[in-house]
Amino acid sequence: MLTVTLPDGSNREYPQPVSVAEIAASIGPGLAKAALAGRVNDVLVDTSHVVDGDARVAIVTDRDSYGLEVLRHSCAHLMAQAVRRLFPEAQVTIGPVIDDGFYYDFAYSRPFTPEDLAAIEQTMTEIVKEDLGVERKLLERDEAVALFRDMGEHYKVEIIESIPSDEPLSFYQQGEFIDLCRGPHVPSTGKFKAFKLTSVAGAYWRGDSSREMLQRIYGTAWPNAKELRLHLQRIEEAEKRDHRKLGRQLDLFHFQEEAPGMVFWHPKGWTIYQVIRSYMKKVQDEHGYLEINTPQLIDFSLWEKSGHAAKFSEEMFTVESDNRHYALKPMNCPGKVQVFKQGVKSYRDLPMRLAEFGSCHRYEPSGSMHGLMRVRNFVQDDGHIFCTQEQIQSEVAEFMELLFRVYRDFGFDDVLLRLSTRPEKRVGSDELWDRAEDALRQALDATGREWELVPGEGAFYGPKIEYSLRDCMGRLQQCGTMQVDFFMAERLGAHYVDEDNSRKHPVMLHRAALGSFERFIGVLIEHYAGALPVWLAPVQAVVMNITDKQAEYCQKVEESLKSKGFRVASDLRNEKIGLKIREHTMQKTPWLLVVGDREADSGSVSVRKRGGEDLGKMTFDAFCDHLGEEVAQFGRSGSDGALRQTAT
Repeated sequence: MLTVTLPDGSNREYPQPVSVAEIAASIGPGLAKAALAGRVNDVLVDTSHVVDGDARVAIVTDRDSYGLEVLRHSCAHLMAQAVRRLFPEAQVTIGPVIDDGFYYDFAYSRPFTPEDLAAIEQTMTEIVKEDLGVERKLLERDEAVALFRDMGEHYKVEIIESIPSDEPLSFYQQGEFIDLCRGPHVPSTGKFKAFKLTSVAGAYWRGDSSREMLQRIYGTAWPNAKELRLHLQRIEEAEKRDHRKLGRQLDLFHFQEEAPGMVFWHPKGWTIYQVIRSYMKKVQDEHGYLEINTPQLIDFSLWEKSGHAAKFSEEMFTVESDNRHYALKPMNCPGKVQVFKQGVKSYRDLPMRLAEFGSCHRYEPSGSMHGLMRVRNFVQDDGHIFCTQEQIQSEVAEFMELLFRVYRDFGFDDVLLRLSTRPEKRVGSDELWDRAEDALRQALDATGREWELVPGEGAFYGPKIEYSLRDCMGRLQQCGTMQVDFFMAERLGAHYVDEDNSRKHPVMLHRAALGSFERFIGVLIEHYAGALPVWLAPVQAVVMNITDKQAEYCQKVEESLKSKGFRVASDLRNEKIGLKIREHTMQKTPWLLVVGDREADSGSVSVRKRGGEDLGKMTFDAFCDHLGEEVAQFGRSGSDGALRQTAT
């Protein structure tokens, strides 16, 4: 007799070994029909998996995240089977689950067309109707190599031969299609209800630019047609909000081949950048940070001492000069330690909070770069806090006060908090880790917000908290971080004199609120669809004349607003006012000031919002007060409806 414990805590007994599918059937026919997989002692398995001893068992359906992962992984196999039916000479390579979907890479003699994708989708639908059973098999290495070689699947043979000899080889077969895979998979092809192939792209075999170029077909799968439709609508909305497209449209920045992965900021884009930098400097000053600047080019020996060379050498740009080996800094922390080391530090000097808007360079493969979101040159709102072990909790709490204020000011209230704890390979004693993890837990609990525990995902030098923003489309954007580091200060020889005159190494807290300026600006552009809150807008208002008679008055209005610190431009072109209004609305300018004879004579302006609302005539002073109040409200939600018109 074996006992199965279900997620609700109830127990069921079975006289002999039982499969996950049989457990689901014993609970009820509805669950048996909905079952996609199972979790046995927290391990994801097929419904055919046999439970032969006491265990915790959960039935996985398409209503939970595990089920969605199994569904999408299995849908990749469904797509591969359809491709092989339609194009027998195509070779199947690798096909993982990704955010919101899956992909599979294929080797084929010609590019796949949109018509091919439609045909593949149709064939997938036919295979679903066939309701083919999905069976897991174990094959010996020689048998598997021979099988796939006979099928002409040379890439699969290469994968099999690269797997360590002591690892078992599992395969999944549905009808005539068989593929190497760890699984688990759905029990039959009839389980798919809603899927869509979305695009085709090029991809090098195993990400190696010296190898063959393959074709990557992307797709998505959902529990039902409604959720698929909503996802496709989100994709369409995301395309409208794509920061790369809006960057061109709004004349903010560009990229070019002569400097891959590095941003050419235009005047308006650089204005946004500088506004954010000035804001972050002010906030950090208020929280006791001392701003410094360290060299971008540092002798490679320092990176060897810090440990970065051993872990990140492939991501570092290096240069030889004067018979010395240098590296462009990929991060700022070793330079901060050099500043801390100058002069004797006492325990009374701690905590010491050092901030740096440091320009960093990291090599990103050409295929992974994505506009502002992933670049080779970036600047972080980087801060490092040198403190004692006893100060960790209070410093983390202080930083989170700063961080939540910053996020609210940029218009983000929904923040996901994750605590990553000690990995298997780490430095420092368990006592140190206990103290650091407890400090982070208490700081998180003190926020009153929910947070997630991610066991084993901390850095080798200490635990960390990650802060992710949820944007207007529900996407999580990981931006902020707080990392506890027991390692670097000691490795680079930093110490302070404690109360008992002994020398001790400080704990380093690595922290950032925005992450990189480049990526955060990309997040802002997409979140607001380019219509940034007034305090961030590169041009906050534009003054437009109806005829040449009002040109002089428009210039006076512009100069007066600029003297009050506002970012204002004039449009005095000999064009119809309707055209000017349309053009500046397309440029997402928050306030449009129209001046005719009546406004010029009365010292007023006619005010329009970028969303089209006409507020009528205001005195110049009244508009100045209104604009000043709106700028002071930052991007906080609910402060003014005008700030939330993000989709216009």
